[in-house]
Amino acid sequence: MTKPQNVQQPTPPFPKQKLEKPGLEADMEQRPRYKAPRYKPAGKLENKVALITGGDSGIGRAVAVMYAREGADVAIVCLPEERVDAEETTRVVEEHGRRCVTFEGDLTDPVFCRTTVERTLAEFGQLNILVSNAAYQNRKASIEEISDEEFDRTFKTNVYAFFRLVKAAVPHLAPGSSIIVTGSETGFDGPEMLPDYSATKGAIHTLTKVLAKMLAERGVRVNCVAPGPVWTPLNLADEGTTPEKVSMFGAKTPMKRPAQPEELAPAYVFFASDADSSYISGEVLAVMGGGTAPG
Repeated sequence: MTKPQNVQQPTPPFPKQKLEKPGLEADMEQRPRYKAPRYKPAGKLENKVALITGGDSGIGRAVAVMYAREGADVAIVCLPEERVDAEETTRVVEEHGRRCVTFEGDLTDPVFCRTTVERTLAEFGQLNILVSNAAYQNRKASIEEISDEEFDRTFKTNVYAFFRLVKAAVPHLAPGSSIIVTGSETGFDGPEMLPDYSATKGAIHTLTKVLAKMLAERGVRVNCVAPGPVWTPLNLADEGTTPEKVSMFGAKTPMKRPAQPEELAPAYVFFASDADSSYISGEVLAVMGGGTAPG
């Protein structure tokens, strides 16, 4: 008998590896799992178009591939340095018979946020699902180590981009459309070495609830997936962690391991699917390997 998925995923220790920012999945010795071979698609997103930031790797790649399996075309956003990862995402999406377009640029730039939405509409003629997933993170031992410039960059990547993408997309989202953002357990717990990153995730959780109320009359739902530790390039490229800590990443969760991206992606399908979650908006869904959110 095949073992259940939750007990056959990789567990620490992992290779003692560090990556230079932004971090490429192609360079990881222990590659994240994103193909979700046990997942059974059901055409839930047929004829839909999704825009996914950070869609080149990690959670974003897993979401892009699973959306394609559910029938959606996708546009992904990445930095120019992440092109090799974006090419793999594109290849796998196209293997499932869907289109994948990549937009390269910096989401801290408000013009790029706006033009990304415009270019998605020009390529596909519609936009039904917005997934704001790209993030910036560095652990710091003390508050004095965080410069104003880095604090700004963390907020502009994680929060401002979400706000700007939503603002640009909303005029084009028909009733039944869905906005999904990636939060984090850090937005609940506030770990001491991630003050700026945790603050952005707390802001994202609250902004999700506010936008859900603002957009309810338009028939647009807004929800958040808040993961615990997930095995992605983001963590190996964190300048404040060590190879030794990387090797034990996720070991302190009740499941004694981090999530794999393929374990997160179904939550994004759930929120994107009008058939599955038509009465759910303003939700912050904790996917934390046995950890619990407040309330």
